[in-house]
Amino acid sequence: MNFSNVIVKTPGKSYTQGLTTSSLGTPDYEKTLKQHAEYVDALQQCGVKVTMLPLSEDFPDATFVEDTAVLTEEFAVITHPGATSRNGEKDLMIPVIRGFYQTIHYIGSPGTLDGGDVLQAEDQFYIGISDRTNEAGARQFKAIVEQFDYQAIIVPLKAFFHLKTGIAYLGDNRMVVAGEFIDRPDFASYDKLIISDREEYAANCIRINDTVIIPDGYPEARHKIEAAGYPTIALDMSEFQKQDGGLSCLSLRF
Repeated sequence: MNFSNVIVKTPGKSYTQGLTTSSLGTPDYEKTLKQHAEYVDALQQCGVKVTMLPLSEDFPDATFVEDTAVLTEEFAVITHPGATSRNGEKDLMIPVIRGFYQTIHYIGSPGTLDGGDVLQAEDQFYIGISDRTNEAGARQFKAIVEQFDYQAIIVPLKAFFHLKTGIAYLGDNRMVVAGEFIDRPDFASYDKLIISDREEYAANCIRINDTVIIPDGYPEARHKIEAAGYPTIALDMSEFQKQDGGLSCLSLRF
């Protein structure tokens, strides 16, 4: 879980009109900017170099950069986001990724793949089938990573919006799991930190080097993660939660 670089993107004013399935209300733009700045500060505290991309008003959801690519030590995969209004976001990301990677693969139509549906745990990938990622996209991604001696398992989702909505890998063979993933056989071999239904949002956390960044307001989840030996930084994520976003969604980490 050691990272040197992180890519983030400033939310545009159009962010408040982005896609959402929540009923939490419209985001406050100034508060969104403040929370994003605090997110960037937390990343820097964890010892990574942050590449900040300018806002893109044409793409309200573009601050959720995780969905545009999957980045590994050896190669990058440019995804094919499943929401029509978001698909062009990948084209903005391609020249940025080219600045870091020589080996780049691409998911092509009719396949769709959101990066939020891809979880890496060492040499194992899990690929969620969701409203945004289809079977064709998942199989393309599986074929790509298997060329590099990774293993990949396709995981059809039952309830979660994205795979990483309800699961996070912390390293050390340890998974944070919630909801449908608690008893899922695919994850039986891991030591699990189980998040209760009422704190389910906290399952989307990110380990950056030695620290786990978690959403603020979920004391049970924070206690479990700290008790497992990880220092934490808790961030207010209210304005991103309104748009179905979580901590992992806001960055590409590599």
